[in-house]
Amino acid sequence: MTADHPAAPRRLVLASASPARLGLLRQAGIEPEVIVSGVDEDKVHAPTPAELALALAEAKAAHVAARPEASGALVVGCDSVLELDGRALGKPADAAEATARWKDMRGRVGILQTGHCVYDTETKRYESATASTVVRFGEPSDEEIAAYVASGEPLHVAGAFTLDGRSAPFVDGIDGDPGNVIGLSLPLLRRLLARLDVRITDLWTV
Repeated sequence: MTADHPAAPRRLVLASASPARLGLLRQAGIEPEVIVSGVDEDKVHAPTPAELALALAEAKAAHVAARPEASGALVVGCDSVLELDGRALGKPADAAEATARWKDMRGRVGILQTGHCVYDTETKRYESATASTVVRFGEPSDEEIAAYVASGEPLHVAGAFTLDGRSAPFVDGIDGDPGNVIGLSLPLLRRLLARLDVRITDLWTV
């Protein structure tokens, strides 16, 4: 295409129902399509939290990439788990688990592991990696934890917390990419795209 008629941006499909991941992409000038993978996460296993996050991301990307409606698109799959004491902690099953989780996490340090996989359905190539961010939790009181759990938010996010919601005051600091904790590392996404010979600027739609 000529400079007067630039090529249309590549289609990007987000294989996730996460509004946080969608928001991060939109803030970066990318308007993805959303196709939820439907992968049964309980059937995916790996020896470490980082490897589990990566295996889940790869499974989600591959599952969506195989669908006809994703033909010709770049498919991004992500999955996050909190690593604490070597355990992989995803979304809590219920309010009781979320409460126990926060009482265990407060005053401690965990690692938020987010697997990323980009699958190019045109070339059938994919690249994947895990981003890690250290999270230093504050010490919310039992009353603050109860109020947070009652909000319902921790039931919908990996590790029962997020940086862009009501739990932000309970996180003293992080070491690493904040976007990774929210759900998607844009710097890592750029590097994975580059390995597939795609510039992230080619995806800008706004």
